[in-house]
Amino acid sequence: MSFQSFIDYLLLEKNYSKLTVKAYQNDLKSFLEFIEKEYETNSINKVNYSQVRSWIVSLVESGLSNRSINRKVSALNTYYKFLLKVGGISINPLLKHKALKTSRKIQVPFSEAEVLLALDNLNFGNDFESIRNKLIIELFYSTGIRRIELVELKLTSIDLSNKTLKVLGKRNKERIVPLLKSVVKTTNEYLKSRKALESISNHDSLFLTKKGVKIYETLVYRIINDYFSIASSKVKKSPHILRHSFATHLLNQGADLNAVKELLGHSSLAATQVYTHNSIAELKKVHVNAHPRSKK
Repeated sequence: MSFQSFIDYLLLEKNYSKLTVKAYQNDLKSFLEFIEKEYETNSINKVNYSQVRSWIVSLVESGLSNRSINRKVSALNTYYKFLLKVGGISINPLLKHKALKTSRKIQVPFSEAEVLLALDNLNFGNDFESIRNKLIIELFYSTGIRRIELVELKLTSIDLSNKTLKVLGKRNKERIVPLLKSVVKTTNEYLKSRKALESISNHDSLFLTKKGVKIYETLVYRIINDYFSIASSKVKKSPHILRHSFATHLLNQGADLNAVKELLGHSSLAATQVYTHNSIAELKKVHVNAHPRSKK
Protein backbone atom coordinates (compact mmCIF):
# COMPACT_ATOMS: atom_id res chain seq x y z
CA MET A 1 0.00 0.00 0.00
CA SER A 2 1.60 3.28 -1.11
CA PHE A 3 2.02 6.22 1.23
CA GLN A 4 0.39 8.42 -1.42
CA SER A 5 -2.83 6.43 -0.97
CA PHE A 6 -2.93 7.59 2.63
CA ILE A 7 -2.38 11.22 1.61
CA ASP A 8 -5.19 10.95 -0.95
CA TYR A 9 -7.41 9.43 1.73
CA LEU A 10 -6.80 12.39 4.05
CA LEU A 11 -7.39 14.95 1.33
CA LEU A 12 -10.30 13.39 -0.55
CA GLU A 13 -12.17 11.25 1.98
CA LYS A 14 -11.42 12.97 5.29
CA ASN A 15 -11.38 16.45 3.72
CA TYR A 16 -8.35 17.49 5.77
CA SER A 17 -6.73 20.78 4.81
CA LYS A 18 -3.41 20.78 2.95
CA LEU A 19 -1.80 22.30 6.03
CA THR A 20 -3.01 19.44 8.25
CA VAL A 21 -1.92 16.82 5.73
CA LYS A 22 1.53 18.44 5.57
CA ALA A 23 1.76 18.17 9.37
CA TYR A 24 0.81 14.47 9.16
CA GLN A 25 3.50 13.90 6.54
CA ASN A 26 6.13 15.55 8.72
CA ASP A 27 5.12 13.51 11.78
CA LEU A 28 5.24 10.23 9.86
CA LYS A 29 8.57 11.19 8.33
CA SER A 30 9.91 11.83 11.86
CA PHE A 31 8.85 8.34 12.96
CA LEU A 32 10.25 6.71 9.84
CA GLU A 33 13.63 8.39 10.37
CA PHE A 34 13.62 7.13 13.96
CA ILE A 35 12.98 3.46 13.14
CA GLU A 36 15.54 3.57 10.31
CA LYS A 37 18.18 4.87 12.73
CA GLU A 38 17.29 2.78 15.78
CA TYR A 39 15.99 -0.45 14.22
CA GLU A 40 17.51 -0.35 10.73
CA THR A 41 14.16 -0.81 9.06
CA ASN A 42 12.17 1.44 6.75
CA SER A 43 9.00 -0.63 6.97
CA ILE A 44 6.62 1.52 9.01
CA ASN A 45 3.91 -1.13 8.45
CA LYS A 46 5.75 -3.84 10.41
CA VAL A 47 6.72 -2.12 13.65
CA ASN A 48 5.43 -3.17 17.07
CA TYR A 49 4.24 -1.10 20.00
CA SER A 50 7.53 -1.34 21.91
CA GLN A 51 9.25 0.36 18.96
CA VAL A 52 6.62 3.08 18.89
CA ARG A 53 7.01 3.42 22.64
CA SER A 54 10.76 3.98 22.32
CA TRP A 55 10.02 6.75 19.79
CA ILE A 56 7.65 8.39 22.28
CA VAL A 57 10.34 8.17 24.99
CA SER A 58 12.86 9.83 22.67
CA LEU A 59 10.37 12.63 21.99
CA VAL A 60 9.85 13.16 25.73
CA GLU A 61 13.62 13.24 26.29
CA SER A 62 14.00 15.82 23.51
CA GLY A 63 11.90 18.22 25.58
CA LEU A 64 8.84 18.20 23.36
CA SER A 65 5.57 18.97 25.17
CA ASN A 66 3.10 16.15 25.86
CA ARG A 67 0.56 17.96 23.68
CA SER A 68 2.94 17.97 20.69
CA ILE A 69 3.89 14.33 21.26
CA ASN A 70 0.22 13.31 21.38
CA ARG A 71 -0.34 15.07 18.08
CA LYS A 72 2.52 13.16 16.45
CA VAL A 73 1.30 9.83 17.82
CA SER A 74 -2.23 10.68 16.67
CA ALA A 75 -0.93 11.14 13.11
CA LEU A 76 0.76 7.73 13.28
CA ASN A 77 -2.42 6.17 14.70
CA THR A 78 -4.48 7.64 11.87
CA TYR A 79 -2.07 6.04 9.40
CA TYR A 80 -2.38 2.63 11.08
CA LYS A 81 -6.18 2.91 11.16
CA PHE A 82 -6.06 3.57 7.42
CA LEU A 83 -3.85 0.51 6.84
CA LEU A 84 -6.24 -1.59 8.91
CA LYS A 85 -9.17 -0.32 6.86
CA VAL A 86 -7.57 -1.19 3.51
CA GLY A 87 -6.07 -4.50 4.67
CA GLY A 88 -2.45 -3.33 4.84
CA ILE A 89 -2.07 -4.62 8.42
CA SER A 90 -4.09 -6.99 10.60
CA ILE A 91 -3.40 -5.35 14.00
CA ASN A 92 -2.95 -1.68 14.90
CA PRO A 93 0.17 -1.48 17.13
CA LEU A 94 -1.32 1.61 18.80
CA LEU A 95 -4.63 -0.06 19.64
CA LYS A 96 -4.10 0.07 23.42
CA HIS A 97 -1.97 3.21 23.55
CA LYS A 98 -3.05 5.88 26.03
CA ALA A 99 -2.25 9.50 25.30
CA LEU A 100 0.16 11.36 27.58
CA LYS A 101 -1.50 13.56 30.17
CA THR A 102 -1.70 17.24 29.29
CA SER A 103 -2.75 20.24 31.29
CA ARG A 104 -5.50 22.37 29.78
CA LYS A 105 -4.01 25.50 28.24
CA ILE A 106 -5.76 28.65 29.40
CA GLN A 107 -5.67 31.22 26.64
CA VAL A 108 -5.96 34.73 28.06
CA PRO A 109 -8.00 36.87 25.66
CA PHE A 110 -7.45 40.55 25.01
CA SER A 111 -9.73 42.82 27.00
CA GLU A 112 -12.31 44.86 25.11
CA ALA A 113 -10.27 47.96 25.96
CA GLU A 114 -7.11 46.46 24.42
CA VAL A 115 -8.89 45.60 21.16
CA LEU A 116 -10.47 49.06 20.97
CA LEU A 117 -7.06 50.62 21.58
CA ALA A 118 -5.57 48.61 18.73
CA LEU A 119 -8.41 49.51 16.36
CA ASP A 120 -9.29 53.07 17.28
CA ASN A 121 -6.22 54.74 18.75
CA LEU A 122 -3.32 53.31 16.75
CA ASN A 123 -2.25 55.18 13.65
CA PHE A 124 -2.92 52.90 10.68
CA GLY A 125 -2.26 55.46 7.95
CA ASN A 126 -3.70 55.57 4.42
CA ASP A 127 -1.17 53.40 2.58
CA PHE A 128 -2.02 49.93 1.27
CA GLU A 129 -0.38 47.95 4.08
CA SER A 130 -1.95 50.05 6.85
CA ILE A 131 -5.47 49.69 5.43
CA ARG A 132 -4.92 45.95 4.85
CA ASN A 133 -3.65 45.45 8.40
CA LYS A 134 -6.60 47.31 9.87
CA LEU A 135 -9.02 45.11 7.90
CA ILE A 136 -7.22 41.96 9.03
CA ILE A 137 -7.56 42.94 12.71
CA GLU A 138 -11.22 43.95 12.22
CA LEU A 139 -12.04 40.65 10.50
CA PHE A 140 -10.37 38.56 13.19
CA TYR A 141 -12.17 40.38 15.97
CA SER A 142 -15.58 40.74 14.33
CA THR A 143 -15.88 37.26 12.76
CA GLY A 144 -13.69 34.94 14.87
CA ILE A 145 -12.07 33.66 11.67
CA ARG A 146 -9.04 31.34 11.87
CA ARG A 147 -5.67 32.49 10.51
CA ILE A 148 -5.57 29.90 7.70
CA GLU A 149 -9.19 30.77 6.81
CA LEU A 150 -8.24 34.44 6.46
CA VAL A 151 -5.20 33.62 4.31
CA GLU A 152 -7.37 31.51 1.99
CA LEU A 153 -10.13 34.12 1.51
CA LYS A 154 -10.97 34.93 -2.11
CA LEU A 155 -12.30 38.17 -3.57
CA THR A 156 -15.54 36.27 -4.14
CA SER A 157 -15.71 35.36 -0.42
CA ILE A 158 -16.97 38.83 0.45
CA ASP A 159 -20.53 39.90 -0.39
CA LEU A 160 -20.63 43.59 0.48
CA SER A 161 -24.24 44.10 -0.64
CA ASN A 162 -25.44 41.47 1.86
CA LYS A 163 -22.71 42.27 4.41
CA THR A 164 -21.58 38.64 4.64
CA LEU A 165 -18.37 36.65 4.43
CA LYS A 166 -18.13 33.10 3.07
CA VAL A 167 -15.53 31.13 5.04
CA LEU A 168 -14.12 27.74 4.10
CA GLY A 169 -13.28 26.06 7.39
CA LYS A 170 -11.85 22.75 8.54
CA ARG A 171 -12.66 19.73 6.38
CA ASN A 172 -13.92 22.13 3.68
CA LYS A 173 -16.98 23.02 5.75
CA GLU A 174 -18.43 26.30 4.52
CA ARG A 175 -20.08 28.89 6.76
CA ILE A 176 -21.53 32.36 6.21
CA VAL A 177 -20.55 35.03 8.74
CA PRO A 178 -22.19 38.48 9.01
CA LEU A 179 -20.06 41.61 8.62
CA LEU A 180 -20.34 44.77 10.70
CA LYS A 181 -20.85 48.12 8.94
CA SER A 182 -17.42 49.27 10.09
CA VAL A 183 -15.83 46.19 8.48
CA VAL A 184 -17.71 46.78 5.22
CA LYS A 185 -16.36 50.36 5.20
CA THR A 186 -12.77 49.24 5.78
CA THR A 187 -13.19 46.50 3.15
CA ASN A 188 -14.22 49.09 0.55
CA GLU A 189 -11.16 51.18 1.43
CA TYR A 190 -8.92 48.12 1.15
CA LEU A 191 -10.34 47.00 -2.21
CA LYS A 192 -9.78 50.50 -3.60
CA SER A 193 -6.20 50.47 -2.34
CA ARG A 194 -5.71 46.91 -3.64
CA LYS A 195 -6.71 47.97 -7.17
CA ALA A 196 -3.96 50.59 -7.12
CA LEU A 197 -1.17 48.03 -6.66
CA GLU A 198 1.37 48.12 -9.48
CA SER A 199 1.20 44.40 -10.18
CA ILE A 200 -0.92 41.53 -8.88
CA SER A 201 0.12 37.89 -9.24
CA ASN A 202 -2.69 36.28 -7.24
CA HIS A 203 -5.83 37.92 -8.63
CA ASP A 204 -8.29 35.62 -6.81
CA SER A 205 -6.87 36.07 -3.30
CA LEU A 206 -8.43 38.75 -1.13
CA PHE A 207 -5.39 39.58 0.97
CA LEU A 208 -2.13 40.39 -0.77
CA THR A 209 1.31 41.68 0.10
CA LYS A 210 2.36 45.06 -1.33
CA LYS A 211 4.11 43.07 -4.09
CA GLY A 212 0.75 41.67 -5.21
CA VAL A 213 1.23 38.08 -4.05
CA LYS A 214 -1.02 36.12 -1.71
CA ILE A 215 -0.48 36.90 1.96
CA TYR A 216 1.06 34.14 4.10
CA GLU A 217 0.47 32.90 7.64
CA THR A 218 3.70 34.11 9.27
CA LEU A 219 3.07 37.64 7.98
CA VAL A 220 -0.47 37.59 9.40
CA TYR A 221 0.92 36.49 12.76
CA ARG A 222 3.52 39.27 12.66
CA ILE A 223 0.86 41.89 11.88
CA ILE A 224 -1.24 40.93 14.91
CA ASN A 225 1.77 40.61 17.19
CA ASP A 226 3.19 44.01 16.15
CA TYR A 227 -0.03 45.99 16.62
CA PHE A 228 -1.02 44.31 19.86
CA SER A 229 2.47 44.70 21.31
CA ILE A 230 1.58 48.39 21.46
CA ALA A 231 -1.98 47.86 22.69
CA SER A 232 -1.46 44.96 25.14
CA SER A 233 1.07 43.77 27.70
CA LYS A 234 -0.09 40.13 27.44
CA VAL A 235 2.61 37.57 26.67
CA LYS A 236 0.68 35.82 23.90
CA LYS A 237 -0.43 38.08 21.04
CA SER A 238 -1.64 36.10 18.04
CA PRO A 239 -4.52 35.69 15.58
CA HIS A 240 -5.84 32.84 17.74
CA ILE A 241 -6.00 35.13 20.79
CA LEU A 242 -8.10 37.55 18.73
CA ARG A 243 -10.40 34.65 17.78
CA HIS A 244 -10.51 33.73 21.46
CA SER A 245 -11.33 37.35 22.36
CA PHE A 246 -14.14 37.44 19.80
CA ALA A 247 -15.80 34.39 21.36
CA THR A 248 -15.23 35.48 24.95
CA HIS A 249 -16.55 39.01 24.44
CA LEU A 250 -19.68 37.71 22.69
CA LEU A 251 -20.36 35.31 25.56
CA ASN A 252 -19.70 38.05 28.11
CA GLN A 253 -22.40 40.12 26.40
CA GLY A 254 -24.89 37.26 26.66
CA ALA A 255 -24.56 35.64 23.22
CA ASP A 256 -26.00 32.13 22.86
CA LEU A 257 -23.34 29.40 23.01
CA ASN A 258 -24.79 27.63 19.95
CA ALA A 259 -24.67 30.85 17.94
CA VAL A 260 -21.01 31.39 18.87
CA LYS A 261 -20.31 27.75 17.91
CA GLU A 262 -21.72 28.38 14.40
CA LEU A 263 -19.79 31.64 13.98
CA LEU A 264 -16.52 29.94 14.98
CA GLY A 265 -17.14 26.97 12.68
CA HIS A 266 -16.85 24.40 15.47
CA SER A 267 -18.24 20.93 14.82
CA SER A 268 -19.26 20.41 18.46
CA LEU A 269 -20.24 22.48 21.48
CA ALA A 270 -17.37 20.95 23.46
CA ALA A 271 -14.88 22.91 21.36
CA THR A 272 -16.76 26.16 22.00
CA GLN A 273 -17.14 25.58 25.73
CA VAL A 274 -13.42 26.15 26.33
CA TYR A 275 -14.20 29.86 25.89
CA THR A 276 -16.84 29.92 28.60
CA HIS A 277 -14.44 30.02 31.57
CA ASN A 278 -13.88 33.71 30.90
CA SER A 279 -17.58 34.49 30.53
CA ILE A 280 -18.22 32.65 33.80
CA ALA A 281 -15.57 34.81 35.47
CA GLU A 282 -17.31 37.89 34.09
CA LEU A 283 -20.67 36.64 35.37
CA LYS A 284 -19.18 36.13 38.82
CA LYS A 285 -17.86 39.69 38.82
CA VAL A 286 -21.24 41.08 37.77
CA HIS A 287 -22.96 38.90 40.38
CA VAL A 288 -20.72 40.10 43.21
CA ASN A 289 -20.99 43.76 42.19
CA ALA A 290 -24.74 43.74 41.60
CA HIS A 291 -26.27 41.33 44.11
CA PRO A 292 -27.96 43.06 47.09
CA ARG A 293 -26.37 40.66 49.58
CA SER A 294 -22.84 40.83 48.18
CA LYS A 295 -21.97 43.79 50.44
CA LYS A 296 -22.99 41.96 53.63
